[in-house]
Amino acid sequence: MPKLRPLLRGRSLNWLGVVPFLAFALLFLILPTMNIVTGAFFDAEGKLTLQNIGNLFTPEITNAFSLSIRLSLASSVIGCSVGFAIALAVCLGGLPRGLRAVTMTFSGVASNFAGVPLSFAYMATLGRVGFVTMLLRDWFGVNIYSMGFNLIGFWGLVMTYVFFQIPLMVLIITPAVDGLRREWREAAEVLGASTAQYWRMVALPVLWPSLLGTLALLFANSFGAVATAIALTGSLLSIAPILLFNQIRGDVLQDPHLGYALAFGMIVITGLSNGVYIVMRSRAERWMK
Repeated sequence: MPKLRPLLRGRSLNWLGVVPFLAFALLFLILPTMNIVTGAFFDAEGKLTLQNIGNLFTPEITNAFSLSIRLSLASSVIGCSVGFAIALAVCLGGLPRGLRAVTMTFSGVASNFAGVPLSFAYMATLGRVGFVTMLLRDWFGVNIYSMGFNLIGFWGLVMTYVFFQIPLMVLIITPAVDGLRREWREAAEVLGASTAQYWRMVALPVLWPSLLGTLALLFANSFGAVATAIALTGSLLSIAPILLFNQIRGDVLQDPHLGYALAFGMIVITGLSNGVYIVMRSRAERWMK
């Protein structure tokens, strides 16, 4: 018993290092989420109601969620495809080792570059008087806006989201690509498999859970983005985060409990996406062991 006391005391002291994280998660994640969820089921008089949830199915709100889902799907699919290609190139493409370090460093920075700075960068580059827009017009006689391009439209916002979706994909999928064992490739070659057959029958089935999980994570990352969309388009695109932002400010709907319901709907969608990511990641880790 005397020997157990220092051991137990040491373990209890180890928990002190986790206390700031637990307190932060409780104050800024768990309690606000619980407040949003419960607020979605009460009216202004404090009575239980399902009216707030029912109001989510009005045309304006369903269109906003539909647009957000399409926007998130487009940016996540493009980001997943391009990021996966980059990860394959730097890990298995025989490129110089220094290029991988540069790529990973840039990906770490670019994946967190969003909001007003990112919107300003795109406006300065591809806006109506942006650098690339004027360069194409004056040097090559190509006016991208007369051809139908619109930076503050749907595809313009997709292009902006892709800027941080691609590097996030690179950061997440690179460890999975590194997990492909050389012995698998050698065994496939010994058995007479071609490169295409190896990727179709061995590599892609192993990477598939990681790819699906990362796609779900990119979807959630895009679906919850609001600062970039507001800074770039204002209220021209009525997506769910902007609708929620306007509701919180009270400029449009002026119904806080409907705002809770909007936030609750977004929590459900992003929660499902993150749940898919967690399940697929656990399956991918079992494959890599």
